[in-house]
Amino acid sequence: METLLLSYLLLLSAASFLTAEAGSIGVNYGRVANNLPTATKVVELLKSQGITQVKLYDADATVLKALAGTGIHAVVTLPNEQLAAAASRLSFAISWIQHNVADFHPSTTIRAIAVGNEVFVDTRNLTTYLIPAMRNLHSALVRLRLDTDIKLSSPIALTALQSSYPSSAGSFRPDLADSVIRPMLDLLRQTNSSLMVNAYPFFAYEANSDVISLDYALFRPNPGVVDAGNGLKYLSLLDAQIDAVYAAMSQLKYDDVPIVISETGWPSKGDPKETGASAANAAAYNGNLVRRVLTGNAGTPRRPKADIDVYLFALFNENQKPGPTSERNYGLFYPNEEKVYEIDLSLNKGGVRWNEDRGKGSGGNDGSGSQEGKAGEKWCVSNAAVGRERLQAALDYACGEGGADCRGIQPGATCYDPNTVEAHSTFAFNSYYQKNGRVAESCDFAGAAYVVSQQPKVGKCSLPAGA
Repeated sequence: METLLLSYLLLLSAASFLTAEAGSIGVNYGRVANNLPTATKVVELLKSQGITQVKLYDADATVLKALAGTGIHAVVTLPNEQLAAAASRLSFAISWIQHNVADFHPSTTIRAIAVGNEVFVDTRNLTTYLIPAMRNLHSALVRLRLDTDIKLSSPIALTALQSSYPSSAGSFRPDLADSVIRPMLDLLRQTNSSLMVNAYPFFAYEANSDVISLDYALFRPNPGVVDAGNGLKYLSLLDAQIDAVYAAMSQLKYDDVPIVISETGWPSKGDPKETGASAANAAAYNGNLVRRVLTGNAGTPRRPKADIDVYLFALFNENQKPGPTSERNYGLFYPNEEKVYEIDLSLNKGGVRWNEDRGKGSGGNDGSGSQEGKAGEKWCVSNAAVGRERLQAALDYACGEGGADCRGIQPGATCYDPNTVEAHSTFAFNSYYQKNGRVAESCDFAGAAYVVSQQPKVGKCSLPAGA
């Protein structure tokens, strides 16, 4: 077994298919609800799912105490309501850092402070307070000797862009570029911090479903979109959105500032006019994104080597959020801690690893004929998000040196159809996985495969399983 895995790693190294160090996955823990579990129960839920990064929309003492000693890293937020005070008085900033950060860190590991949230779209016109507040809070961190451990940023929405299509034409709004964005990026550069970006492909797809492919929005195989400005090919809408931000930053000469995706997600339910809101699509979006990040494929066409950290929105459905139905249905879990859609979560590289939903056929999903397996049964399937080239390399290894039984996918054999790399690699990967005792390492193939607990099919051919 060890010899086979070593040989495969050497093969991938020679073929330059080894992935970069992966980014990380976290969740946004919003609490705009009156029916959520206690902080202690929430922390137990996070631990049980292998989630080690959480972003809060405040600095609630009960939550921070519950996180103490767990190894879960937290991002805390100075709410928009307190921006004016933090901007006008250094003493307020010092007091806020002392009572909301220093009193808990390092027992509770606080990684960063989000200074406000989408300040530019707040109806209270708080934009002018942002930079002074960030500077005062940073001065407070320095005074309390926390600036090395704890960074700060401010999540921006894509509405901060004047132009986002094509991605190469990305630019910030003229009213923000020099007055706010430039000094913020300068502070982030000086403090080795990242720009937080809230990006939701769902909104773009919902508003333009007649021209945007659902596969393109959900990281599924698709023909892609070529950016006429730079010739780069995009296979996902999120990539295009993030590269528009990179392009806007480049215009201001801040190519060296990294990005953290501080919010992204897909609703499991929406109003009748909210096209694409479904549990199946939410599972596909989150699942494909998470697998991609954790396998070191988080880079974009403009910055292919970037390892972007991503915070999914959100941990729970929040029943008191205003707006359309979708706003109350972004959660991975119901308040009773049951999963909103059927996905398997397991610890992987410090984050969560998701498997595809079982509810195929709705919300634009294709039907796979998958069946839920018996308790404990597992299969290994291909991850189409890594691309045809990497799937083919892994398939060649599995059927060759790996010793998988690939007779069933030879021309004329029972499982030959459909004759696609995705289908054939699923057959081969599962054979290899079952043969090698269903250990986790035998279903990875450098990110080209993952384990599921529902029975996959290759055409009309059901794959064998084991518990």
